[in-house]
Amino acid sequence: MTCSALPDVMLEPLVRLALMEDLGRAGDLTSDALIPAGHMWRAVLVARQDGVIAGLDLARLSFALVDPQTHFEPLVCDGQSVKAGASLAKVSGSTRALLTAERTALNFVSHLSGIATATRQMVDAVAPHKAKICCTRKTTPGLRLVEKYAVRAGGGSNHRFGLDDGILIKDNHIAALGDLRAAVLKAREAVGHMMKIEVEVDTLDQLTRILDLPVDAVLLDNMSPELLAQAVRLIGGRMVSEASGGVSLATVQAIAASGVDVISCGALTHSAAILDIGLDDRA
Repeated sequence: MTCSALPDVMLEPLVRLALMEDLGRAGDLTSDALIPAGHMWRAVLVARQDGVIAGLDLARLSFALVDPQTHFEPLVCDGQSVKAGASLAKVSGSTRALLTAERTALNFVSHLSGIATATRQMVDAVAPHKAKICCTRKTTPGLRLVEKYAVRAGGGSNHRFGLDDGILIKDNHIAALGDLRAAVLKAREAVGHMMKIEVEVDTLDQLTRILDLPVDAVLLDNMSPELLAQAVRLIGGRMVSEASGGVSLATVQAIAASGVDVISCGALTHSAAILDIGLDDRA
């Protein structure tokens, strides 16, 4: 499985900021002190665990921004499953530049590959059912763009990218306004016809109160699989059903079996372990 690459113009600011953070005020003191100017090196990015790869373009840019003469040759594609020991990309150029960019490159590709791997595990777990696996806005500040990309690389789907993507009426909105039905009607009046509205509910009673309203999707929050199945029957296809809360690899199959359309999981981005990837002298 592959996913469409993001253009460099979207990625470069993130990589540039990460490199500036690492270089600090004086650059790479260790490499500059130990490696002679003009020394050249060839190395390979290697996966040390089985997983799904994401973030190779950020690794490429990490090396290129330190030295534009660096050559980066990907050997796999983002979204591709690999085994431990697989070579992911060859990189060659100034030894100083490669060592300076190494940690930034590995941080990006290890983190995003971890997200892609966790996503693929959930996607595979619900394969017998119709439910799509979806991320949330529980992302690392500043990295939402690439973390959501990594979810797509793992075969998942994206929820809202930000507060301006769509209307999601949550429990605190309802508590502040004091009226669930009024909240929906007020939201529909405030936005154009192209904007979708989703409402969060945590009881079947709340669900029944919105079934006749102009709602596109309902977020069924922290319901058991049994309650989710009842909710799906009540909805009867009138709106998209989304399950959220308590989603893990251990629970996702039972949730999917309830018949919901979407399962959203914040852990995909906020808790995924990195995929161990290293830069080895194996060219």
